[in-house]
Amino acid sequence: MYVHLPWCVRKCPYCDFNSHELRGAAPFAAYVDALLEDLDHDLPLVAGRTVQTVFFGGGTPSLCPPEQVARFLEGLARRMALAPDVEVTLEANPGAVERGRFQEFAAAGVNRVSLGAQSFQPGLLQAIGRIHDADETLVAIGELGAAGIDNFNIDLMYGLPGQSRADAAADLRQALQLAPPHLSVYQLTLEPGTPFFRRPPQLPDEDACWDMEQEAAELLETAGYQRYEVSAWARPESACRHNLNYWNFGDYLGLGAGAHGKLTLADGRILRRRRRRRPAKWLEGEKLEGEEWPDADTLAFEFMLNALRLVGGFSLALFEERTGLAAAYVLGPLEQAREQALMEEHAPGQWRATELGFRFLNDLQGCFLPAAGG
Repeated sequence: MYVHLPWCVRKCPYCDFNSHELRGAAPFAAYVDALLEDLDHDLPLVAGRTVQTVFFGGGTPSLCPPEQVARFLEGLARRMALAPDVEVTLEANPGAVERGRFQEFAAAGVNRVSLGAQSFQPGLLQAIGRIHDADETLVAIGELGAAGIDNFNIDLMYGLPGQSRADAAADLRQALQLAPPHLSVYQLTLEPGTPFFRRPPQLPDEDACWDMEQEAAELLETAGYQRYEVSAWARPESACRHNLNYWNFGDYLGLGAGAHGKLTLADGRILRRRRRRRPAKWLEGEKLEGEEWPDADTLAFEFMLNALRLVGGFSLALFEERTGLAAAYVLGPLEQAREQALMEEHAPGQWRATELGFRFLNDLQGCFLPAAGG
């Protein structure tokens, strides 16, 4: 289950998520009421299912009062079965405005936190519009430990304006000193509709970014982390279960302003639903903006768009299970990608990107576009 909490203190210039700067106090109590109403609307579609993971994303979900997070989780537990080991993740920013309540969040049911550090260097943080500093990140990590939340992720970015290879390595070394079970290390990209896209900053070139990525991989492997997805590294047993479900094309219910969901119905059809983006409009009443029933070409492409991000790849059996399509539907593009040295069948029915395919992932994913014969 994905729960979108759309407000933040200040929107970062690279962010293309459905987030909105606070103008006064956010109506979190009314928002949680509406989340439970939103859930009630979709309950018939998920009857009998067990919630394995809950992910509070945003925006900055750590702005939400812990008692409201608790109220939502209690309401969820009255409506659906929760797995005994349910993973409940809260995204948080380390800034002082949004920090200081991890013990209360833990009491509410949060057992995993994803901390948006991005960098530990003042100049780089300023260049990307972040409102916290490195010391606040260190304090936040200490507070997580005091709250008993030992399952946490640190987000780091590379390819930042003015960043050198040495800068990127220094950020990663500092993050490793904090011994996070999970690290997300991803390149800054200029997304349409953002201030950075309209007025692009001077970024390191692609060769420099490749060098940063390669050095990061060496440092992380040496430190005992395993890469399991393009930008995700974890210690054994610490991969993010919620995101693994996305990448394996699993079902998820999306609640809140702008949230998307994907559900496989009892008759095998797959339904995608999206909520209204503007928080005020979503709160007013009608939550649903639209729904789609993806055709076979779209399902095959969407599966590959996700599964090819995984280092371990996927099985043809999983493709059949998650899409309802025969494996033959994608054998042609798979063979073409293998001829281009982008894919390999490393065991019978088990496919994954090669090192070359992983480096040129967009090109590999493009092999499965409907126009490409998928």
